[in-house]
Amino acid sequence: MLTNNPQVRRIVRFALDEDIGTGDITTMTVVPPDVVVDAHIEAKAQGVLAGLPVAQVVLEEVDPTITWEVLHPDGTVVEPGMQVMKIRGRAASLLTAERTLLNFVMRLSGVATATRRFVDAMAKGRVVLLDTRKTTPGLRVLEKYAVRIGGARNHRMGLDGGVLIKNNHIAIRGGDLRSAILEARAKAPALTGIEVEVRTIEEACQAIDAGADMLLLDHMTHEQVVAVRERARAANAQNIKLELSGNVTIDRAHEIAQMDVDFVSSGALTHQAPWLDFSMYIKVPASKSSASQEGHVQDH
Repeated sequence: MLTNNPQVRRIVRFALDEDIGTGDITTMTVVPPDVVVDAHIEAKAQGVLAGLPVAQVVLEEVDPTITWEVLHPDGTVVEPGMQVMKIRGRAASLLTAERTLLNFVMRLSGVATATRRFVDAMAKGRVVLLDTRKTTPGLRVLEKYAVRIGGARNHRMGLDGGVLIKNNHIAIRGGDLRSAILEARAKAPALTGIEVEVRTIEEACQAIDAGADMLLLDHMTHEQVVAVRERARAANAQNIKLELSGNVTIDRAHEIAQMDVDFVSSGALTHQAPWLDFSMYIKVPASKSSASQEGHVQDH
């Protein structure tokens, strides 16, 4: 769970330190420290909700006395005006936490929404959608969580997640793809799969003959994919997995879903995902105002 993940705690603490600095000057000077208020988080656009566990961590780090109720879990399709979380606590604490909390929810909901749209465009076929390592530095564990919430799966979390021999690795070895595969097989931990990036049918054939477990087909056409699959069958390598990458956009999702590949990976799930808008609304106690009213926190 994200709430128990030490890495998530570190990310949240860093984000709070970045935003608060030595203290929330405005809140400290104009908001009485003993005022307790109710608030809620509300969606401002349609999309897929993600990030409420991170919001909880933000609240815990700012003020352990804050209480909350999750009204809709991550993965819910939200509409404008839909409340997703209720919060009660000191007004000063909520104001201090507000921007960091919303930033996480908006960013992760944006990634989840972009991912869900891509998954739906693929019509839930047999091809599995994967993310990449094109993530915001420091936020990978969160953005990859949002990808899963959106309905796709994660590729490597980091460089220690498996062997992926890419074109620069091969170039450094003088173009000797076969020896790179064989050496990786000999030196990598037992049971580690060997994936190889290939850009031509010739490179694909070399990788298949050298015993690669998975091919990353970089910018290959439908016709090239068919040729690679036929070569794998001819070499009695029917179990080899094919992953298509490069120019993988939602506009091509339906076309890609019809290809004879096992996976398709897209960096756009994270690096091109727009944020989904959310706001915090605070209900001001009647004793603290001329009439009970709900105030929209518009932070900058």
